[in-house]
Amino acid sequence: MNEMSMQTHASGQDPVPSAVLSAVLSCTALGKTFQQGASPVRVLQDVALSVMPGETLAIVGASGSGKSTLLHLLGGLDAPSAGRVELMGRDFSSLSEAARGDWRNRHLGFVYQFHHLLPEFSALENVAMPLLIRRLPREEALERAAATLKAVGLGHRVEHRPGELSGGERQRAAIARALVSEPACILADEPTGNLDRHTADAVFDLLLERTRSAGMSLVIVTHDPALAARTGRTLGLEDGRLMPAG
Repeated sequence: MNEMSMQTHASGQDPVPSAVLSAVLSCTALGKTFQQGASPVRVLQDVALSVMPGETLAIVGASGSGKSTLLHLLGGLDAPSAGRVELMGRDFSSLSEAARGDWRNRHLGFVYQFHHLLPEFSALENVAMPLLIRRLPREEALERAAATLKAVGLGHRVEHRPGELSGGERQRAAIARALVSEPACILADEPTGNLDRHTADAVFDLLLERTRSAGMSLVIVTHDPALAARTGRTLGLEDGRLMPAG
């Protein structure tokens, strides 16, 4: 990531740019409509959002409110019915599928409620996967993966497969996989929703600490107001629209 001069909020949470910076991730007039039989179902409408460098943002909403759909659109995993999404200044819709995948691989990391680790591979191989997809030399990719696993407290578990890890360890490995490519932004979809409260708090502490120390942006969608309250900004999603929470 590019170096930039930062100050800090009085809360000690998010860095504040000392000069006007471009958004890492943004969307304009974003909409998504699904066809359900003969009837169109509008899930998102006229959503506008800018995520600045180093910002932590929570999007809260009830189950079925469209939070995951919005995250998929922001991550270029799905195409909007209306509007546009820009990542690092490039409109996803202007890119071919291959170019979109490469741009996403370089600038975004993803963490989900269920870890989505590949069961036949070790933690080390799972974390190295984004770098191997980028065609980084295998030795370098594994080196970086090992260092990232150590940074999330799993240096002693690198050769273990997902089935040999606890729930919290699997989520730590998933966080390491999102961090290993040093993206500009992490998108997290209910990343602690499958964990008990104590483990969830520890995993979220780790996610916040690692993204903040690296100057990465973090966007999390959650139904948990306690987690949302720990980010620098919170927005609510209701009736397909984003609005200030509360």
